[in-house]
Amino acid sequence: MSLMTGDEKHDAAATSTLDALWVLYDRVLRVRPDRPGDPDRDRFLLSKGHGPMAYYAVLAARGFLPADWLPGFGSYDSPLGHHPDRTLVPGAEIGSGSLGHGLPLAVGTVLGLRARKLTGPRVWVLVGDAELDEGSNHEAIDFAGAAGLDRLHTLVIDNSSASHPLPGGIASRFTAAGWSALTVDGRDHEALYAAYTRPHPGRPHAVVARVEPKHA
Repeated sequence: MSLMTGDEKHDAAATSTLDALWVLYDRVLRVRPDRPGDPDRDRFLLSKGHGPMAYYAVLAARGFLPADWLPGFGSYDSPLGHHPDRTLVPGAEIGSGSLGHGLPLAVGTVLGLRARKLTGPRVWVLVGDAELDEGSNHEAIDFAGAAGLDRLHTLVIDNSSASHPLPGGIASRFTAAGWSALTVDGRDHEALYAAYTRPHPGRPHAVVARVEPKHA
């Protein structure tokens, strides 16, 4: 990440996701840079796309894009913009950055894979706690739970930036809708891995990764 200099307005949004992203790409996701279009790959959707520096760093470390792209981050002719663009960034499944879109898109992705009879791929989406202020996410949470979309996994980065924090905590919102849900330390790699890989037959799964408050 230190290679990416220049004008960056969402540093906290990026650093809050770094550990969670690394464990996911290093130990959980079944994706390969040499086969980015493999129909049986897992899908990862970065909904928290307004702070993509950690995402670009992890993609570079895993071989999806050249590390020498990183110093150009945010410049006029760089493919690495302040919001990721799926047509420019190898390994990116969606263009993102507008809050509230990623989780509904993940639900649609699971349904699309099911329609194609692709039952192996898992779908992961990373959202921020502030995104849960958006009603579109709650519609997606309720639908996914009722439909038993057990190929769907939501990773919530909780840096205490929500304007309307959920009573009882974020995980309780998911469990109320029929999800499996866990809350862990978002800097503890072993706790993250255990939460990511916890069995959840017949239910979608949410992992809430708590990190230091954004304005601490």
